[in-house]
Amino acid sequence: MDKEENFALVAKESNPFELIEGKGVDQIIEIYFQINHLKQLYRRGWLRKERVSKLHCESVADHCFGMFITAWLVIDKFQLRLDMLKVFKMIASHEFGEVYGGDITPVDKISPEEKHRIEQASVCKIFKNFPRGEEYVAVWEEYEAKASKEARFVAQIDKLEMAFQAAIYQRQHDQDLRAFIASAEGAIHDSELCHLIRQIHSI
Repeated sequence: MDKEENFALVAKESNPFELIEGKGVDQIIEIYFQINHLKQLYRRGWLRKERVSKLHCESVADHCFGMFITAWLVIDKFQLRLDMLKVFKMIASHEFGEVYGGDITPVDKISPEEKHRIEQASVCKIFKNFPRGEEYVAVWEEYEAKASKEARFVAQIDKLEMAFQAAIYQRQHDQDLRAFIASAEGAIHDSELCHLIRQIHSI
């Protein structure tokens, strides 16, 4: 539990929901304030070994924004037969588990099963009393299980956007971030995305 709390506190501010909890506001406001924490939560991988300072480090929400733009451009340019609304819902929801679980990285030595449990609890906590809240949880679960072509596409976009950001940070902060790009390259298999990751890896 301590680790879970610590990860969620690696942020610019504490969860905004604390400011309104128990005040009886509409559930939409409650959920927005909780999810707003993603705008404050650092992408912790960049902070390790001081690759990027907290002053310049992107938030989890910044990453999601980058994914939205990347996915939209890719789907349009290559005319992919994907449900765009489902793709966008998955991009929006795929980090909901970090609102209370924090940004867990591969080096944190937390098993995939435990990470899923932590993040699932976060998503369920956010939507537990919301009308049709189970549908929001179901979108997150579909992504986690990679149970559709949209989910598998979004998982690759997640890695591709990380590679794009690594290429930017590498040049802005004179850091060797090729390991991040190589990691993304290993997780991408769609031909259109392979074309893009190869270009990023070579520049």
